Amino acid sequence: MDDLAQNASPDGIPGRFTTPVGPQLLRGALEVERTDHGVLPYRLPAWARRQAPAELTEVVAQPAGVRLAFRTRATAVELDVLATTTVYRGAPQPPDAVYELLVDGRPAGRAVADGGNGPAGRAVADGGNVRTVDLTTWAEVLTPGLPGTVRFTGLADTAKDIEIWLPYRGIHELIALRTDAPVEPAPDPGRRVWLHHGSSISHGSNADGPTGTWPALAAARAGVELVNLGFSGNALLDPFTARTMRDTPADLISVKIGINLVNHDVMRLRAFTSAVHGFLDTLREGHPTTPVLVVSPLHCPIHEDTPGPAAADLGDGRLRFRALGDPAEAAHGRLTLRVVRDELARITAARAADDPHLHHLDGRALYGEADFAEFPLPDDLHPDAAGHRRIGENFAAHAFGSAWAR
Repeated sequence: MDDLAQNASPDGIPGRFTTPVGPQLLRGALEVERTDHGVLPYRLPAWARRQAPAELTEVVAQPAGVRLAFRTRATAVELDVLATTTVYRGAPQPPDAVYELLVDGRPAGRAVADGGNGPAGRAVADGGNVRTVDLTTWAEVLTPGLPGTVRFTGLADTAKDIEIWLPYRGIHELIALRTDAPVEPAPDPGRRVWLHHGSSISHGSNADGPTGTWPALAAARAGVELVNLGFSGNALLDPFTARTMRDTPADLISVKIGINLVNHDVMRLRAFTSAVHGFLDTLREGHPTTPVLVVSPLHCPIHEDTPGPAAADLGDGRLRFRALGDPAEAAHGRLTLRVVRDELARITAARAADDPHLHHLDGRALYGEADFAEFPLPDDLHPDAAGHRRIGENFAAHAFGSAWAR
């Protein structure tokens, strides 16, 4: 505990302790950068961020799957944060960024900055930076704001393991952790580490909180430690992502490939095939026998047979997406979800002849036509909270119950 340099809080309240936030208290982050205000967790290392386009460097600063983990007897926990929220001009306001508390692995509270405890958790202060983006020109304006505080109180006065899961949306600089008892880093749980890469649906999209994303739900069901490299709009087979995964310790690896390649219209079938092989080759350089699961796209009607790009549509006052490509061009190498699924199945089958630790899962086993009928995609691209629960349940059953996870 001494190496955390815990001190009495500046407010002078007896029995209060301030603990610096750093790598020793964080899980799910690959790097932690010190800022003018505190620390900022990243899901790609600095060398990879230097190679990444600007839109990805923002995404990897969004802490999907990142959580503070510590042991304490504290009955009250406060976390000072400076959040940066992105809003889109003309689109509905995004929901509040929710922080979730787990005590000994069980849900124990939800809060927003300056919002206190409780299941509702609407923000009561106007703290934090706001980044306003024009969807037509992509011009942006940053309005500076002030830090806020996330509070959890009324906890039992017993030794316990606490996790605070950070919001998957927005950027969150962590300034100070305050408690009414000393803290120490949580012990290693001894669970297998699951390293996952995917798109905005893996990142979180419309989940109802950080533990409600489908990877978090699946990890909880399977009892594994999640490292979530779901990058909204940026699952594009980038070589620096493959090299990062190559160098990241993991017991299980999954890569969900396809939707961003289609809706960004970034490559044709010829390049796609080589890029998939290259990505898998790089993973194998660092993980020669680690089980790897290649997951093809979920069911998404707008792109099943229609290539990208996709465009945002605010015509009826709410955000929806539509595909702009010509279905006839799939015959000339334009990617659709159906084309991607067929090629991923072919590639993994061919490679598995020499790689018994490589596995394939059709994404429609996670979210198919029947799931779409029950839980439609509200914006025609991303699932809602119920959809995330269905995908997480299906992944736990199909993937963690398969040879990949043994």
